[in-house]
Amino acid sequence: MTTEFEIVDKEHIAILKFPQTDVLSDDEEIKTRLGEINRALSLGNLEHSKLKIYFEDSESKKVVDTTVWGVTDKNVILKQGVLIPIHRIHKLF
Repeated sequence: MTTEFEIVDKEHIAILKFPQTDVLSDDEEIKTRLGEINRALSLGNLEHSKLKIYFEDSESKKVVDTTVWGVTDKNVILKQGVLIPIHRIHKLF
């Protein structure tokens, strides 16, 4: 699955366009994603650990290797205030 994701720099994310639809349709996958996001936030704040975020913008599937600095009810926050909408994230690890 992860081979179809194109690597993107964190700095490039700010100019991407994100549709309003969720990339996940299964309730269990959505619950799992929230768990992964909370784990990523803990790792980022406590250990400054990087992880891969697999997400999708309006054009293609992408992956970024980064640290999660914060989470709101709608977005994952990376360094320099870069945001990825939660509903566009496939998985984190």
